[in-house]
Amino acid sequence: MSRLALVNARLLDPAGGRDHPGGLLAVDGRIADLGPALFADGVPEGIETVDCHGLALIPGLVDMRAQLREPGAEHLENMATASQAAAAGGVTTIVCLPNTDPPIDDVALVEFVRRRGREIGLANIHPYAAATKGLAGKELTEMGLLADAGAVAFTDGTRAIASAGILRRAMSYARTFDLLLVQHPEEPTLSHPGGMNEGEIATRLGLPGIPAMAEVVLLERDLRLAELTGARYHAAHVSTAGAVEAIRAAKARGLRVSCDTAPPYFALNETAVGDYRTFAKLSPPLRSDGDRRAVVAGIADGTIDAIASDHAPHDQDSKRLPFSSAASGIVGLETLLPLVLELVHQGDVPLERALDAVGRAPARILGLDCGRLEVGAPADLALVDIDRPWRIAVDRFRSKSKNSPFDGRPVQGRAMLTVLGGRVVHRARD
Repeated sequence: MSRLALVNARLLDPAGGRDHPGGLLAVDGRIADLGPALFADGVPEGIETVDCHGLALIPGLVDMRAQLREPGAEHLENMATASQAAAAGGVTTIVCLPNTDPPIDDVALVEFVRRRGREIGLANIHPYAAATKGLAGKELTEMGLLADAGAVAFTDGTRAIASAGILRRAMSYARTFDLLLVQHPEEPTLSHPGGMNEGEIATRLGLPGIPAMAEVVLLERDLRLAELTGARYHAAHVSTAGAVEAIRAAKARGLRVSCDTAPPYFALNETAVGDYRTFAKLSPPLRSDGDRRAVVAGIADGTIDAIASDHAPHDQDSKRLPFSSAASGIVGLETLLPLVLELVHQGDVPLERALDAVGRAPARILGLDCGRLEVGAPADLALVDIDRPWRIAVDRFRSKSKNSPFDGRPVQGRAMLTVLGGRVVHRARD
């Protein structure tokens, strides 16, 4: 029997409305007891004990969108290095996209991802499965079988399902099994060959732009199809004011829709591209400051349900190219927590809403058993110094890739200890 006692903690759980001093006991990977009176008379002998020194003990972060690059591109990242990065960032659950080589579109690959995650043992790793075979957008995968094997939802990853007919069929199929479809909402004929947000800066730099309408047009279409089929639908990395408003209206109509965003879309805007700075090239691209403010408002009022890291590792050779040729995406597992806490420190989002967006909300959307502090829940925890100042330094990242526009950014809030299944898997160096 394994037992871990965490004492002198600030127990903080938005899902359960919990915010008070106390202790927590984990037994065999689950929370056995917690509360203000626990360990008031000391910890019994023989139990591993961690003194939390009054820091916040929260459910481990749930990152619902990350690219782990395994199988097929392990030189960029693999499940082991991604798990190390996750543990350092207080992330205990990662959901990985299917755009690997080969794509995760059959049962064997779903089982491979789950098995590798268990073998590494630093984070819970759950796979999305491809919605269409080979991510080609033409032929549906066997969603029912893939779900039985452990796929938590279905998506073509960084590609939109562009065909309305294929998407309607996918939604109808998914509705039969009550499965979730996740879309990259970007109309490809409007976005190609753009590299950054369409507007004054793109014009000045002489770069082809991606209009905000590329996101809104596809999203509005998808929402109508979700209404038609009754399917569960999730829009990934929402970046525009128009998309936030469309989702807000769809929720008001009672549609079964949800969405997430990622830190770059509320922490940066298109000016970060500067003079062709490829480390700020993303898909979707960084938008105007008006869009950024709308995303912040959407997080605050709950229109945007969750925040994901959108972890997309690339090597230097993929980024140090002319802007139009450079790869899109940044790493984010180790910066997810402090950038989310920026919203709190700036007074834009209450602490409880911010933590819910990286905890219980993504767990609820994906049907995962995590993201809460209560008896019987998994003992997946993060001990966080919410006010601790530090400076992001990519050379200290555990991730193999270092492509981040946040290098050197001063932030507050750090995971000092990460616990997975009642085991300490990370302690901060400092």
